[in-house]
Amino acid sequence: MRDMLAKNINRYRKERGLTQEALAHKLGVTFQAVSKWETGQTMPDVALLPELSQLLEVSMDKLFGYSSTGKSLSIYEEEYKTPDYYWGTEPGAACYQVLEMIPPTRRIKLLDIGCGEGKDAVFFARNGYDVTAFDISDAGIEKTKRLADQIGVHVNVFKADISDYRLDSEFDVLYSSGVLHYIRPEYREEIFANYKTFTSTEGLHCLNVFIQKPFIAPPPENEPYAYDWRSGELTMHYHDWLIHSCPEVIFDCNSSGIPHRHAMTKMLAQKV
Repeated sequence: MRDMLAKNINRYRKERGLTQEALAHKLGVTFQAVSKWETGQTMPDVALLPELSQLLEVSMDKLFGYSSTGKSLSIYEEEYKTPDYYWGTEPGAACYQVLEMIPPTRRIKLLDIGCGEGKDAVFFARNGYDVTAFDISDAGIEKTKRLADQIGVHVNVFKADISDYRLDSEFDVLYSSGVLHYIRPEYREEIFANYKTFTSTEGLHCLNVFIQKPFIAPPPENEPYAYDWRSGELTMHYHDWLIHSCPEVIFDCNSSGIPHRHAMTKMLAQKV
């Protein structure tokens, strides 16, 4: 909790264009106090939290790293509460590409961004990767843990919002399927810079994004927190990496019970 609060005070202070001195002045504390909050040495007095939250323009829940709203941020929360696995338990095809390109012949740290019910995260763990995973869905996290227990592997899984979570340690592989459209456009440059910074040399990013095409109708799912990507947008974040592949594909989908189509960019990029 302390580490998350420290990161968020630093992040939201900078987003509001406040120096440590300016924030300290508004709160009636020393700038050294603010510095200690942001490095996790101390925490703000509980009496200061409402005013701190107001000055940084975020709720106290969000300040501490929890969801900023009482509403579910995932339309799949209820779907994941059923005994069956909504997306099944077979890994996606991209998992095998990762396995081929960076096999776990040594300790390979892998992060699954938006793991859903855990089918891909558990696949990687079963094949010898050191897997960390997060998702916004409580039900998805519990099913990830359950599937890992059934297979007899460990996945370090936790709850986080993709727009708020930032890396602070290195991974060898970043993997994400079907969730990057939840990142607001104004956060993308910062988030991908963070992902790239905390990737080891020769590390791999295996990602996909849904893209908007004028000849494909919007999907039937009503996702209030989803944001469109454009063709080529994902690739531009990796102009300084080796891009092994980045095809655009169109595929049929029946996830909602209503047949529809998606356009998607699939990318494999390596830090060299």
